Formats: sequence, structure tokens, C-alpha cells
Amino acid sequence: MIPALTNMTIAMPLLADAHKSFWFPEQASSFAIGVDWVYDLILYISLAFFIPMMAFTAYSMFKYTKKKGEKAESQVTHNTPLELAWSIGPSFVLVWMFIQGSISYLDMRTPPEGSYDIGVQAQKWNFTMDYGGGTFHNELHVVKDEPTKLSMRSTDVIHALFIPAFRVKKDIVPGRYNYLWFKPIVASEKVSDEELAKAKKQSEGGGVWDYDKYQFTPEGYRFYDLYCAEYCGKDHSEMQTAVVVHETQEELDAWIKANSSRGDISMVEWGQTLFNRRGCVGCHSLDGTKDGYTGPSFKDVYGFSHAMASGEELMADDNYIRESILDPKAQVVAGYSPVMPTFKGQLSDDDIASIIEFLKTLSANGESAKSPADGDTENADTEVETTPAS
Repeated sequence: MIPALTNMTIAMPLLADAHKSFWFPEQASSFAIGVDWVYDLILYISLAFFIPMMAFTAYSMFKYTKKKGEKAESQVTHNTPLELAWSIGPSFVLVWMFIQGSISYLDMRTPPEGSYDIGVQAQKWNFTMDYGGGTFHNELHVVKDEPTKLSMRSTDVIHALFIPAFRVKKDIVPGRYNYLWFKPIVASEKVSDEELAKAKKQSEGGGVWDYDKYQFTPEGYRFYDLYCAEYCGKDHSEMQTAVVVHETQEELDAWIKANSSRGDISMVEWGQTLFNRRGCVGCHSLDGTKDGYTGPSFKDVYGFSHAMASGEELMADDNYIRESILDPKAQVVAGYSPVMPTFKGQLSDDDIASIIEFLKTLSANGESAKSPADGDTENADTEVETTPAS
């Protein structure tokens, strides 16, 4: 609970469930109770004025309506004491409401020293969380009862990070860092192993985990919603992800470790995971579809030559794909804008190699465009089939 609101909230009605709200999502952070209390305070005070005023207005419409030509019963144009009363009296109430809102707002503005710091990069149209040590993920994972600070930046336009259950929102502006903090108070539940296994079986072959359908993450955690609340382009409504609250720091550390590298899974599987996790799915289709995507489809990209915006024809081999990931504006496919952000410093060599292996599985020429750097100099200049730019 917000320290500055402790005395006020003593007078609040007891709730059947301390983390439930009549109007809003679950109260899952230390801010939520105070924010909801101020909202309800303003709402009920407004209703206390609005309802009598509208009732008296409706009554007066019938009481004092005269037929055409009848004289008015009174010529009074104003009442000074009454006007002073309804102007000065409510002004004190408005100032008090402003003070209560300011207390909550100022508390949100100042992260406590020693808060757990997570980097957030916003770009069209996904969020990337930086957990340090080269671990990046699209989901936000935090610890219950641990003050958490988000250091946020945008690579393109203005975005806004909004977590309804935490009652926090902050704009993310290009060219500067913005900060937001909160303290989660409700840990995420885990679904049963049977439910998780059933969902994974249903999602096989689908490519992208359906958070809306299953309402839990691929690891089985129930989650809170995180949205972009600033219109940022045509796929703004798709810019959302999950927030998971762990019970302990040890549990979070174990999750970070499990997601920091490929581990024992195949390169193709890890490449597909990175394709979904890093937001590539929002700009590139896997089935040749072009409409609605800002980048070329990855269907039959690898192993074919493609026309570039510069007028050149380039082979989409290992070196080209690596360059496109680290310096995406160096060579842009004809017909597309240079809007892809760089992933330099965010992906390891193994990550990039895994993505390449995944792209090979989507192409008819998956193994036919090895570069000289791979040691296959004999076939480096072999002519391959070309297709129009995807």
C-alpha cells in the first residue's frame, strides 16, 4: 500500500477479496489500492453533485414552465450568497481531490533506491525486455513484493507502456530514457502440467504461441496484460505482451537462466523461438503473405537472389541474413522501407546461426546457398534459381 495513503485507506470499506476491484482488473501492485481509492473518491463526489443538480433541473423544467404569454413569477436575476456558496464551497473539495491524486502520482514518480532494474526497448510493434547478461525476452518477468524499475527507450516513435493490473502507465519517447516503477503484490499462478501439455500439443505446427487462447505463457504461468497505450502505427493493437510475477528471486533467476541460451534444443527450434520472441512475426510472414506486413515474407528467402532497393541482386545466404539482422538498413529488399531496427548486441552468434537454420527450413533452396565463409568454395558461385523480391 502507498505509505502516504495509509491513513486515508483505513476508512475504506473492507473488501471481500483484498485484490479485487469493482471497476477495474485485479489489484496486483502496491499502487492499485490507492489509485482505485482516489478514482472512487472523485467518482462518488461527482455523483453527489451531479445527481441532485440534474434532478433539480428536471423538476424545474416542469415546475416553472409557463404557457406562451404568461408573466414570469419572479424577476430575480441572481442570488449572491448562493453563487458564492456553490463556487467557494466546491473549490475546497476540488483542492482536496487534487492533493489526494498528487500524493499517489508523486509516489509513482520516485523509484526506491535499490529497485530491481529491467531495460525495456519499444519498437514497432513489440516490447523487448533486457534482463542483463545478454538475456532478452518479449515477456516481462518480475518478483513479488520487489520494487521494480523499468528503464525504457524507443527506437522509432512514441509508445506507452501500460499494465492495467498494476495501475501504471508511462510514455516511451525516442531520444531519451523514461522510467517507471511498481511493486507487484500478487504472484502469477502456474497451470497444471496436464493443462500445459495439452496446450503445447494443440499449438504444435502453429508457429506462434496464442496467449489470448490459452491465457498462460509457454512455461505455464498465468499473466497480466501489458499494452502499448499510444497509437504508434497500423499494428498498434498487436503491441502487447505478458507480465509474470514470480514468488521469489530464485524462481526468476532460474527462468532467466533457462531463457538465456539455446541449451539442449536444436538450432532450428531455437531459431523459431527467437523469431516469435523477438517480434519478427509481426513484420514477416512465413507463408509468402505480403499484405499487411512491413517486411518481406521469409518463405523461400534463403537460397534465392532478390532485388535490392539499391538496384543490385543479392543472394540471401548466411552472410546476407547476418548482415540484415545486425545492420538491417545496409541492403533493403526492393519495395520495402528501411524500418527494421538493429539487433546488434542483442543476439549471440549462436542465436543468429539458429535463426539462419530456421529460415533454411522455410526455403526450397535451404542448403544451396552456402557462403565461401562456410568453406564451400566449390559451390559458392553455383547459379541458383531466382525469384521476384518477396
